[in-house]
Amino acid sequence: MTFGELHQGDRPLVLPNAWDVPSALAFLDAGYAAIGTTSFGVASTLGRPDGKRSTRDANVALAHDLSRLPCYITIDIEDGYADEPELVADYVAGLDVAGINIEDSTAEKLISPEAFAAKVAAIKRRCPDVFVNARVDTYWLGEDATVTSSLERATAYVHAGADGVFVPGAVEPAVLRELARSIAVPLNVLVVPGLSLDELAELGVRRVSTGSLPYRAAIQAAVEVAAGVREGRGIPASTPYPELQARLVRYEQSAR
Repeated sequence: MTFGELHQGDRPLVLPNAWDVPSALAFLDAGYAAIGTTSFGVASTLGRPDGKRSTRDANVALAHDLSRLPCYITIDIEDGYADEPELVADYVAGLDVAGINIEDSTAEKLISPEAFAAKVAAIKRRCPDVFVNARVDTYWLGEDATVTSSLERATAYVHAGADGVFVPGAVEPAVLRELARSIAVPLNVLVVPGLSLDELAELGVRRVSTGSLPYRAAIQAAVEVAAGVREGRGIPASTPYPELQARLVRYEQSAR
């Protein structure tokens, strides 16, 4: 089954988002056929805020490290790290992954749909086999956050060659249903509290990304461990050291 075909199942594709090799290995051992990355998690591990084009080089290295895993990998490349479409396409061509996620905003401001569609078209010309998930940031940024505006952008990106459309921040069932009904490619959303996978499937959603949620949960769990020791209360469960070590040993051996 191709990466694109994973979006055509009875239930939405659940895409967990890793931020380094160990988190990706954990998702792989949990049985996921495809793993994405989170730009927030990658940027945060560098000590930098998200959305500042700080993950460019780190994502090249991470894509290289994850490319030998026996699963599909899709990389979150923020806005493509450039304004010029051909430079964005050059960057994607060097990643050797099944897919990318690219957003239509820069520095937390929407760019014109024409400018973003040009990026999508350039990527597809250069890398026709890469699954391009075009992110519409209207709801995420609270800018032109209407169904009409979001659909206008999504339609332009689909015409440019996008294989999927991601609308983070859209959570209302009526909005999700209209987006899914009107967008000609699989609709991707973030986890929506209160809506199950089956309910999202009924609304027409084809992919659910965890985004930075696992990374943020890991940070919170680390604090809870330290607090549990300090305060003499229960210690949360954790993956045993030998299991994590064994994963890394197998990963290291796979490079030989």
